[in-house]
Amino acid sequence: MAYGYGTNGTRAYGTNAPQGLKHTASRHALLPLRLFLGVTFGYAGLDKLTDSAFLSDSGDGSVGAMMTAVRDTSAVPWLVDLALKAPTGFGYAVAIGELLVGVGTLLGLFTRVAAAGGALISLSLWLTVSWAATPYYYGNDLPYLMGWLPLVLAGASVFSVDAMRALRRRRTP
Repeated sequence: MAYGYGTNGTRAYGTNAPQGLKHTASRHALLPLRLFLGVTFGYAGLDKLTDSAFLSDSGDGSVGAMMTAVRDTSAVPWLVDLALKAPTGFGYAVAIGELLVGVGTLLGLFTRVAAAGGALISLSLWLTVSWAATPYYYGNDLPYLMGWLPLVLAGASVFSVDAMRALRRRRTP
């Protein structure tokens, strides 16, 4: 066992211990998830913002047509009705939200907040767009929701702006 000495001169287990592969792997365990969700949500937001058909009130491929199609099968039709009051605005809100969540997650900037935003988007899409999927695990939004939860809980401890800010705070007396 490796022992080190704390700032008060007492011997403490685990301080200054050599960091092994297991420790390194556990510190980096959420990085692939963070990269996947960040790229996916960033791409989804950009894709929506550059698709003129999506950002329309009606017509093939529009957010309005999609919301109208899922209204009667969603778990929360009142939420769909709210989106249908201004489909284009709702489409922009979702697209910009996905883009911000993706960028924040990739950079590790306010990661828990970004992950909570991603979880909220995924939850709302699960309850509306993919609610009617049978069996439930065919809907893709529920796995995204579950994927966001570890990042909400743990944040981004490596390769992130959050980690750099935390290190700077620890170094500043």
